[in-house]
Amino acid sequence: MARRGSAGGDDPRALLDGLSASLPIALGYFPIAFSFGVAATRAGFTGMEAFALSLFIYAGASQFLALALLTSGAPLLVSAFTLIAMNLRHVLYGPALMRAAGRGASTKRAWVWAFGLTDEVFGQALGALARGQRFSERYMFGLAAGAYASWLAGTAVGAVAGGGALDGWPALGAGLGFMLPALFLALLLSILSRRQVPVIAVAAMVTVGGTLWVSATVGILSGMLAGVVRQRHHDDDSTLARHCARGASGT
Repeated sequence: MARRGSAGGDDPRALLDGLSASLPIALGYFPIAFSFGVAATRAGFTGMEAFALSLFIYAGASQFLALALLTSGAPLLVSAFTLIAMNLRHVLYGPALMRAAGRGASTKRAWVWAFGLTDEVFGQALGALARGQRFSERYMFGLAAGAYASWLAGTAVGAVAGGGALDGWPALGAGLGFMLPALFLALLLSILSRRQVPVIAVAAMVTVGGTLWVSATVGILSGMLAGVVRQRHHDDDSTLARHCARGASGT
């Protein structure tokens, strides 16, 4: 985001700020993408095919699911719908980010950076807004581009290394799968405030319930919607309290 007092989205430094802010994400993405490149070549994909999956899908854990579906002989249409369902949560990221950015935030070039709005990029952007920085499309492009480049580079290196690259490191291979959710959680904890605890508690309970009783996809989506509803209810209560306070002070 642009610094307070700068030219906002027109500040040329915002692009470099976004690239700099993407460094923690890039460091987390590279080893996971490396393991994906290794897994793809182990599953029989060529290096170019593995790279193409990261280039066009770019969906983290969903790419590993895509490998499992494609190698198991699942119909292409079934695989596509499964991946779409798993990633529906991303539809809510854009509106949530714009709501946090406030009115007047430019989205003229959203088509350039919206493709890179992953869980971690969303969390980092939300954190920047929470720290008082203004929304900037240049910043968003730099943030998304840095993370995307790291994912592509990791995939390419993993594909070149080949399917046996992690055979001697089973613990490392198992631990890489936890890096994405851990990174996302760390980014969200950095912007947590006390007034958001009830919203997070409601979202967490609904997510756990939906995951246990239905599926992870249903749990995630229902938890996000429950959090939005709880936040709106909180905002309405805050607005009513302000109006009451103004009315009392005016009498």
